[in-house]
Amino acid sequence: MKSSEIRVRFAPSPTGFVHVGSLRTALYNYLFARHNNGKFILRIEDTDQDRFVEGAVDNLLNVLKWAGLDYDEGPQKENSSESYYQSERLPLYQKHIQILLDKGTAYPCFCSSERLEEMRSNQMARGEDARYDGRCRAIPAEEAKKRMKAEPHVLRMKIPAGETVIVDDIVRGKVSFQTDVLDDQVLIKSDGFPTYHFANVVDDHLMRISHVIRGEEWLPSTPKHILLYKMFDWDMPVFAHLPLLLNADRSKLSKRQGDVAVEDYRDKGILPQALVNFVALLGWNKGDDQEIFSLSELCEYFTLERVTKAGAVFDLDKLNWMNGQYIRQISEDEYIELGGNWLTKLDLDSGDYQKNKLILLSIRNHLNRFDELTEAASIFFKDQLNYSEDALEWIKKEESILVLEKMQSRLKEYK
Repeated sequence: MKSSEIRVRFAPSPTGFVHVGSLRTALYNYLFARHNNGKFILRIEDTDQDRFVEGAVDNLLNVLKWAGLDYDEGPQKENSSESYYQSERLPLYQKHIQILLDKGTAYPCFCSSERLEEMRSNQMARGEDARYDGRCRAIPAEEAKKRMKAEPHVLRMKIPAGETVIVDDIVRGKVSFQTDVLDDQVLIKSDGFPTYHFANVVDDHLMRISHVIRGEEWLPSTPKHILLYKMFDWDMPVFAHLPLLLNADRSKLSKRQGDVAVEDYRDKGILPQALVNFVALLGWNKGDDQEIFSLSELCEYFTLERVTKAGAVFDLDKLNWMNGQYIRQISEDEYIELGGNWLTKLDLDSGDYQKNKLILLSIRNHLNRFDELTEAASIFFKDQLNYSEDALEWIKKEESILVLEKMQSRLKEYK
C-alpha cells in the first residue's frame, strides 16, 4: 500500500457464535491498530445467505463490546459514511467484476452442478486434486455474452498457467504457490452474490486496508487474492497469517473437545480482561516471562514480528488460573457486585447483602471462575454437611478440635 496510514479490519461472517479464534483475530487487529495509531475497522461479510444466522451480528457486537474492543469504523458508527455489510455493497462487486470480464481475466461458467460433481468424482478417482477443468474458458466472448442473458452461470477468475505466486507474509515469511494447482475460483455466484474471495479483495482495496491479519487457514487462498490484486493493478496489503489454535492433543481446536465459543466462557464466569489476556498469548509473547497484561499494556507491546508460526495450544487450566488472578485483582466493590449477580443467577442469594459479601470475600482467594460458586458457596447454605472418612479422622485430632473451636467462636461474630 502506498498510504502510510495503518488500517486493519476484522471481517467475520454472521453464522452463529463467536469462535475464540475469531476473538483472537479481532484482538490482534485491534492491538496492531492501537500500537501504530491506526484504524480498526469492522466489516460484516454476509454474502453467504445460506449460512446467515439471524441475531448473529448483534451477538458479535455485544461480544466485542464485552471484550473492550472498540472499532473506529463499521456498523452503528456515526462516522461511517459507507455500508460495512457486504450484502449492501452488491453494486460495487458488479462494477468490479465487469472490469475483469472486459480484461478477459474473468469468464462465465455455465456448467451445471451435476456436471461439476461428476468432474470432481472422476478427478478424485484418478487421484487428482478436485478443481475446475476450464471447460467454459474456451467459449468465444460473443457467444458467452449471449448465453449469460439466458442461462444460469457463475463468473470465474482465469488463473494464469505456469506461474509462481509468492506470499510475503510477516509471520510465515515467503511462501510459494504454483498457479497450475490453483482452481479457477468462482468470483460471482449464480445468485449474483460475490464469493468471499472476490468481495474480500474488492473491499480491502476500497477501504484502504494496509495489513490483512487473519488465521492461517486462509493462507492457501492468498495466492488467488494476490492474483486478483494484480488483475486490477492494485497495490497489495501486507499479509500476516496467525497460527492455528490447537487442543491439548495438538489437534485443531474444535467443539468436539471443549468449548470454542466466547459466549461459553463468558457464561461460565470468565472475566473479559482475563479472556482477552489469555487469547493474546495464543501465538504472541512479549519476549520475557510476563503473563498478566492489561489491554493498554497489550496495545503498548504488541507487534506482528513476535507472532509465532507454531500452533498455539488452548490450555483451559491456564485460562482458569489467569481468571483467578483477575478475580483477585479487580476492586473489592467490583468483585462483590459480580459475585452477587452470580449468587442470584445460581440461586444462592441469601437475601442479605452483608452476608453475601462475607461469603464472597471468604472464598475469593480460592475462586477461579464465578460458576464455581455453586460448589464453593454451597457450604454456607447447608444445614447438614457430609464428610469423607478421611475428613472425619482429621476432625478427631486434638489440634483439629482446637482449630474448629476457634473457627466456631469467630463465626458467632457474624450472626
